[in-house]
Amino acid sequence: MLTLSSRNQLAIGAALVALMVMTRGYHFATLLNLPGASWAVFFLAGVYLRRVWVLPALLALAWSLDFAAFKWGGASNFCLTPAYLFLLPAYGSLWFAGRWYARQYRFEWRTLLPLTMAALGGAVACELFSSGGFYFFSGRFANPTMAEFGAREIEYFPQYLQSLAFYVGLAAVVHAGFVMLRGGIGSRGATAG
Repeated sequence: MLTLSSRNQLAIGAALVALMVMTRGYHFATLLNLPGASWAVFFLAGVYLRRVWVLPALLALAWSLDFAAFKWGGASNFCLTPAYLFLLPAYGSLWFAGRWYARQYRFEWRTLLPLTMAALGGAVACELFSSGGFYFFSGRFANPTMAEFGAREIEYFPQYLQSLAFYVGLAAVVHAGFVMLRGGIGSRGATAG
């Protein structure tokens, strides 16, 4: 099981908040912007941060950033529909997937399988809630069908997975570096601090 000191959890939490603030609204990478990190932030918060209040706090942060972008930043209100509520179970799925992985964690190469399973499972659930909720319940699509939803998934879901994989992979490399620097090489239950 992954355990961290309160100080390390605070530092990771601050980094995750900063990452969400810097990337919220940029769903896919461009030359000027990193891809949106919200999915990874919720997943990694589940992995690293033990306090349950972190989930509602991150949900409030995401809502605040979206509201500010709409109200004062000139962002479109296209996504602000009753289906926006589907983000609660969507992001919750990623957070719970991260919590599950934290219980499976061992500092050894075999940890990559449960990490991949958790991230992929959380991403699939998140996508079904967020995109499925928006597509079927936002009122933005005249005649929603499973066929059209499937076509949209084929087009957009791989890009969201790519962003999630980028940030989770980067976090895994940084995590491994910290554990190795602290002398945790070969330890089955090595902690990261």
